[in-house]
Amino acid sequence: MGPLTLNSELLSQFRQFTCIDAHTEGEPLRIITSGYPDIPGDTMLAKRRYVKEKLDDCRRVLMYEPRGHADMYGALLTGPVTPGADFGVLFLHNEGYSSMCGHAVLALTKIVCETGALPLGAEPREIRIDAPAGLIRAQAVRNADGSVGASFLNVPSWAEALDLCVGVPGIGQVNFDIGFGGAYYAYVDADELDLDCSPDNSARLIDWGRRIKQAVMGSFDLAHPLEPDLGFLYGTIFYSSRVSDGNNHSRHVCIFADGELDRSPTGTGVAGRIALLRARGEVALGETLHIESIVGGCMGVSATDSCDFYGKQAVIPRVSGRAFITGEHRFLLHPDDIFPRGFLLR
Repeated sequence: MGPLTLNSELLSQFRQFTCIDAHTEGEPLRIITSGYPDIPGDTMLAKRRYVKEKLDDCRRVLMYEPRGHADMYGALLTGPVTPGADFGVLFLHNEGYSSMCGHAVLALTKIVCETGALPLGAEPREIRIDAPAGLIRAQAVRNADGSVGASFLNVPSWAEALDLCVGVPGIGQVNFDIGFGGAYYAYVDADELDLDCSPDNSARLIDWGRRIKQAVMGSFDLAHPLEPDLGFLYGTIFYSSRVSDGNNHSRHVCIFADGELDRSPTGTGVAGRIALLRARGEVALGETLHIESIVGGCMGVSATDSCDFYGKQAVIPRVSGRAFITGEHRFLLHPDDIFPRGFLLR
């Protein structure tokens, strides 16, 4: 038997996508490096609208089974749209396209430097990334052991509403806050609901997270002060004081998109949480909190500064976390494939 390889004649029959896979604090990320055409648009929101309307089959191929799964997350690299930005990125998931993703920004910051796509010397480097929610200023640093560390300054984040309550079918009355950290989330105290934020309870967390999201969407209208396309509720974040490490402030479990459960503490989620805590006077400016995830990942977050954002009393969060490359892939789609748009099972 000869070598088992895909020769050029065979490969010519397929549509091809190349990707680098990674995870940030346990949450997967599939960075799409080729296979898409150029994405037109003068803004990242315009680019997002284009891929949603014209190229959504590509998202389904890479996020859905049999090449992905219900909790896969993607990052599509594009050209920048603002002067001085290094590149742009669109965020993909099982339901469509999000406006901002902290775990993806952390992974991208590390990987573009590790691969040499952007050079990193002994001094920290700022990496400017265009995202649908706005320009993200990330920082890459060369650690003493030669590895790359990553953090980013998020878009202005704020407490949209505090101390709300909604009736949720099958649960009852649920108290919640709404925070924006690049996307809007409903924040719910899991301890108040006696809801266990452990992996063994993931099915119930997904179910309740979906129910609460739908109930909040039906009772509370959201309007972003600048971009109408950002005025939607992205998910539910359960927070708990029951932590596995006493040095950590709390635990987050984020249920977003169509029932995806974030394995990380959620970069945009911790940004929104620090804004809520700051609004309540429970954290000092510059104080770093460590928030853990359902699988034990951890992100650091602090409110570095205060600002007014079109009438919103906002903070600028800095978020940090660890990311790791897990694979390099070439995905193929044959014109006769019986599942050209993929499928999802839970």
